[in-house]
Amino acid sequence: MKTYAIILASGNGLRYGGSIPKQFTKIAGKTLLEHTIEIFELAQDIDKIIVVISKEYRGFVEEILLRHSYKKIYKILNGGTSRKESSYIGITSIEENDGYVFIHDCVRPFLSLEIISRCKQALKIYDAVDVAIPAADTIIEIDSTNVITQIPKRENLRRGQTPQCFKISLIKKAHALFRDNDDFTDDCGLVLKSKMAQIFVVEGAEENIKITYPQDMVVADKLLQMRQTKVPQSHLENLKDKVVVCFGASSGIGKCIAQIALDYGGIVCKTSLSLGCDVSDFKAVTEYFSAVYSQHGRIDFVINCAAVLEMGNVECRNMIDIQKEIQVNFLGSIHIVKAAIPYLSKNTESSIALFTSSSYTRGRAMYGIYSACKAAVVNLGQALSEELRSKNINVNIINPQRTATPMRYRNFGKESRESLLSPDIVALSTLHTLLSDLNGQVIDVRLDSKNYSMNRKTQRGGGGNPSNFYCKHKET
Repeated sequence: MKTYAIILASGNGLRYGGSIPKQFTKIAGKTLLEHTIEIFELAQDIDKIIVVISKEYRGFVEEILLRHSYKKIYKILNGGTSRKESSYIGITSIEENDGYVFIHDCVRPFLSLEIISRCKQALKIYDAVDVAIPAADTIIEIDSTNVITQIPKRENLRRGQTPQCFKISLIKKAHALFRDNDDFTDDCGLVLKSKMAQIFVVEGAEENIKITYPQDMVVADKLLQMRQTKVPQSHLENLKDKVVVCFGASSGIGKCIAQIALDYGGIVCKTSLSLGCDVSDFKAVTEYFSAVYSQHGRIDFVINCAAVLEMGNVECRNMIDIQKEIQVNFLGSIHIVKAAIPYLSKNTESSIALFTSSSYTRGRAMYGIYSACKAAVVNLGQALSEELRSKNINVNIINPQRTATPMRYRNFGKESRESLLSPDIVALSTLHTLLSDLNGQVIDVRLDSKNYSMNRKTQRGGGGNPSNFYCKHKET
């Protein structure tokens, strides 16, 4: 059975204002429509996408879609005069009755893959599924004179979101039953009124906001910058015979990446400052790539783990040290990507992984230069993902929580082992990301992640000392 996603993008955005409908306004260089389509493109649970648009903007939408290599676009349909009619048009364009359909507002561009997955799982049990979050504020009901008539119990109240998801046969019947009744604001309302099925509610997310007013775009822009994605699943056996170039591979995460890639049959080319390549030196980086390509005739994956962390406030720090930290932590990523592009673009598909830190979302006192560089790497990676899309080069940013590496130990000393990620968890997450279809994502690697179970070396004293961790991996 197929699963369809209907993206409703035919609204006129009267409450938003502006010269064009809000679904065509841009954040981070892309329209809300593009951001929303990309969510469903990435979702393994979705097979086909139907976009319902205003006929006045059909040419504009077609131009947008032609600029991208979307693989799941199934139909582009002219919408109706109401949300209900537009939804009906999308639903009835699906010929089969078996399968599932997700109906989503285009102006909710922060839907997550996790919510999509929860909805798909729920549809295996229930015929209708809604997405909602708890009401944070007290809800009051008033009459026409603005006098409170009722204060419902908040614990029973939810704020509805989208997608709303159904078995295709059910939602077709519900729409047919109320074909001439426009007194509905959404599709779950039709099912509820018809009493054809129970509607199960899955947990949504606070960030799954609907862009309604101009000020929402300010929030959306910040959310997009900070948006994170969980580690994807892929087959590490596909590393076999792939040429993997890893910078910063003499210790910590980089060392683990190189070892695991080698264990899975990858052709691993590892380097670092101690191994003779300084990422702050563009000439050295270009010469290293040239040597790798001359030896192997291809380069598939590139990882930059090289980093330095110097503590101290800006006022007291030496400018030479500050400049060196910027050259390694930020310019190093630019050097590596720029030097890699000519070789990666020769492949059908290739991928780059850059590294940020949880400190990128807010500058941290005593290591503000490091935080600033890591924020810059996120912006760089997101921009590069768009610039290099046409060359089939994916760029993603790995964001690990506190990790037991020599660099951290030198700067923070002894810490509880349970409070730190093992570097092999981060290494595996990085390799899974390189093998995935993700592009332009900040991959959040967390201590509470259930993705992988790792073996750790028996403690030999000094919990938190990275010498107590090793790169032996075990996937669940």
